[in-house]
Amino acid sequence: MIRVEKLQKTYGTGTRARPVLHGIDLNIARGTIRAVVGPSGAVKGTLARCVNLLERPTSGRVWVAGTDVTDLPERELRHARRAIGTVFQSANLLRRRTAAENVAVPLRYLGVTARDEKRRVAELLERVGLTDRADSYPAQLSSGQRQRVGIARALARRPRVLLSDEATSGLDPDATRSVLALLRELRTDRGLAILLITHEMEVVREAADTAILLRDGRVAESGPVDQLVADPRSALGNALLPDRPFAQERPGLGTWRVTYQGHEVPTDWLTRLGADHGLDVHVLSATVEEIAGRVAGRATIAIDEDRADELTLALDGWGIHAEPLPPGGPLVPEEPSVPSDPVREAVAETAV
Repeated sequence: MIRVEKLQKTYGTGTRARPVLHGIDLNIARGTIRAVVGPSGAVKGTLARCVNLLERPTSGRVWVAGTDVTDLPERELRHARRAIGTVFQSANLLRRRTAAENVAVPLRYLGVTARDEKRRVAELLERVGLTDRADSYPAQLSSGQRQRVGIARALARRPRVLLSDEATSGLDPDATRSVLALLRELRTDRGLAILLITHEMEVVREAADTAILLRDGRVAESGPVDQLVADPRSALGNALLPDRPFAQERPGLGTWRVTYQGHEVPTDWLTRLGADHGLDVHVLSATVEEIAGRVAGRATIAIDEDRADELTLALDGWGIHAEPLPPGGPLVPEEPSVPSDPVREAVAETAV
């Protein structure tokens, strides 16, 4: 549903030329969510604006819902954008219009009749769980509710793909979970292809099927989220499920980093190391979460240095990877993205 090939973006010309995207390849299938993450300067937002053609790529191709939109003239591009819904960090609601009136804005540009507009707006507000707030103004809504109105507005033109550009940034945890649950439902129920631009790793863990790490304007790493987390050498996987700090153990004990993912790993593996193998295991830190529907865990443990071979043999039998510490450094946390341009975003929302 979204396909990007060898996309490059350069700002300026001549000696002032500044390349920011270098040959990006990206595919997002129908009914999937693909997250794009990366350290500060990864220009994730630039990629999103090139996908919805708010900015023209310097070179490369962009397909949306089977249509090559890269070089479309402006009039045809306005029509092609109907297949693209976009939700930004700020919902950019018109403050003097109610939730229902904000959702109706794209429909009025389409020339929908008043009767159909009323029906469609009611359907959309029900879909995002805001039927009872139809007559509320933005100032009367919580930040999470305003984002839900923004999502409803993005769905007004029945898009086939959805771009979420830092849509949960700044929301409280409950509002974030609510918005992500809605995105997952839209992926499943409507078969949308969703591009999720974010700097929040918990958002990727909770919502994304696959993820891409951008570094220096290039794809440094990509893959299914559960596979990335299961790979102890993956910088992105380490950032998604990071190691916790731990206290140093006394001499004579070797410290090990343990990584696993999948239902086949026994939940009592720590207990069985002692009961079945006679290993005295010291747990220094541990994190266990469900990611992409499967249990994933990281732990730091310490055992007698002389029994390392027994440890690795036992863990290998359960599909658990273990390596002696110190491990490679974790991914550098992302800084907030550059504020977006609300004027250009409002144009994109209402373009037809």
